[in-house]
Amino acid sequence: MTNFNFISADWKRVKNHCRTTVGKEFTENEPSESFKKKLLISEHTPIRLIEIDWSWKGIKSWVATEWSRHKFEKFITSQRNDRQNNYDRNKAPQDTPVNYDGYANAQSLIDAWRKRLCNCATVEARTLAQDFKKELQKTNPELALVLVPNCIYRCGCPEFKCCGFWKKFEEFCLKNDVDVFDIECRYNAYSEYFNESYNK
Repeated sequence: MTNFNFISADWKRVKNHCRTTVGKEFTENEPSESFKKKLLISEHTPIRLIEIDWSWKGIKSWVATEWSRHKFEKFITSQRNDRQNNYDRNKAPQDTPVNYDGYANAQSLIDAWRKRLCNCATVEARTLAQDFKKELQKTNPELALVLVPNCIYRCGCPEFKCCGFWKKFEEFCLKNDVDVFDIECRYNAYSEYFNESYNK
């Protein structure tokens, strides 16, 4: 479902720009996995140098519209009559299949996925978010780790009407002796919970 067209994750470059912010010179040293994880969790500005270009093919037009609300570049199949002549745009149903390409940096992904992994998002939009996270784990696990719903980020549900997921997750953490107030532990636990749920 999710196809990655291009991923730019030059972590040495990211690390060196972090060094600039604290008055240090560039080095040739590769950053550790721990550094990558901590930087992404803290959301410091150099993570914006990590960029992903992806495609979702044949998704419903209204789902593409839902995803278009987020602040990153997107390229969606046009429904203009002067570009497409096989239907009347005025009568085109909202489930017309369209192609959706997204181009986002790590910060934009983190922000968008907080909303789209939430159970208050539509099932269709959430399914795309889940598939993206699952596929990203294969090549960039440290970035996939920080794609979490808002309740995991905030350590509680901020929505008008709570779906109940946070309570289930708290129970999961209690059962597995996870410190829910430690953000790295919480993100790791969500990743485990996500993989168990997704692979059922």
